Amino acid sequence: MIDYRAQGLLPEKPHTVHRGPDGALFYEECFTRDGFDGPFSILYHRNPPQFHGDGTLVAPLFPPRVEAVVQSDTPLRRRHVDSSNAPQTGGPVTGRLPLMFNGDVTVGVVKPTPSDDFLFANGDGDELLYIQAGGGALLSPYGRLEFGPRDYVVIPRAVPHRFELAPGAQHWLWLELRSGLRTPTQYRNPLGQLRMDAPYTHRDFRSPVLDGLSVPDRRVVTKRQDRFTAHDYPAPVCDLVGWDGTVYPFVFPILRFSPKIGQVHLPPTVHGTFATRGSLVCSFVPRAVDFHPNAIPCPYPHSNVDVDEVIFYCDGDFTSRRGVHAGSLSLHPAGCPHGPHPGSYERSIGSRETRELAVMLDTFEPLRVTPQGLALEVAGYDESWFG
Repeated sequence: MIDYRAQGLLPEKPHTVHRGPDGALFYEECFTRDGFDGPFSILYHRNPPQFHGDGTLVAPLFPPRVEAVVQSDTPLRRRHVDSSNAPQTGGPVTGRLPLMFNGDVTVGVVKPTPSDDFLFANGDGDELLYIQAGGGALLSPYGRLEFGPRDYVVIPRAVPHRFELAPGAQHWLWLELRSGLRTPTQYRNPLGQLRMDAPYTHRDFRSPVLDGLSVPDRRVVTKRQDRFTAHDYPAPVCDLVGWDGTVYPFVFPILRFSPKIGQVHLPPTVHGTFATRGSLVCSFVPRAVDFHPNAIPCPYPHSNVDVDEVIFYCDGDFTSRRGVHAGSLSLHPAGCPHGPHPGSYERSIGSRETRELAVMLDTFEPLRVTPQGLALEVAGYDESWFG
């Protein structure tokens, strides 16, 4: 999904005999996307990866979005959801709180306290986390992947994994991406390499380290079609001796994103970081602003004709908005204009830089707010443009 990487012991050619020093045969697993037409990795196990007992349906680990629909009985309006008031309860999986969703993406937060005691595999979509606070390590068959504040963490669909939490408070933005995650097409050259004018390089992404990983877990809970099934294996699931390919978990620090600037204000698509079939994830990072002598650096008023816009505010000075802070999510739906609060537009003239840090999500399919999201909504946000 980013580039080709390899870890551990590999045979000279795929689909050939691969034995350990004691003569034991290793078991190859092809982990493929889009059938056999898309990206793939090849994994080498000590034990057969397909050997497990009968699956058992278990209670949902977190509210499935199909049970979190709020009927359209409220007026169309801009909303402010304050995730800083979300409860600190549950683990990295069991503590997930869906706030809004459509057929392509679920947006939520999680503020985990204990680590989960099982491996989780999301068969419904890729997962994208933004670490607002906290950190730890992602453990998977691919190895150990350290992460911390201001990191994006990406977990491909169906990869078994568990989070090992570092001490201290945790606060994560969580996205489930049903149509998959990719880098925007315009950032790649014909060979698939990231272009030299892309806003990041291959060196900016961190992949798991396999050496010395010891994870004894044998239970995997898989989510598929919003049902949760537990499978128990006779041997540890994280038993790889080697892997190579382009499908693996990875970390991207948001401050590695290289922003573009122009004479006048550029559209937010220049901040595109990750894409799905129907959504774009953007990173707003500290940067110099427009350099035309008469430029207005503040974002211009905009009518959302085709997309809903969500912004998760991370840090810095949010010059175009009043009343938001780190941990706030704003939802500006298609059908009504949005833009800077009164005074922000003119006040920005002459600015030379912005220190904001935020994650934005644009979706073509309308987002529906969950009851959990409505419970965290801040009243009066839609009226705040009047004064």
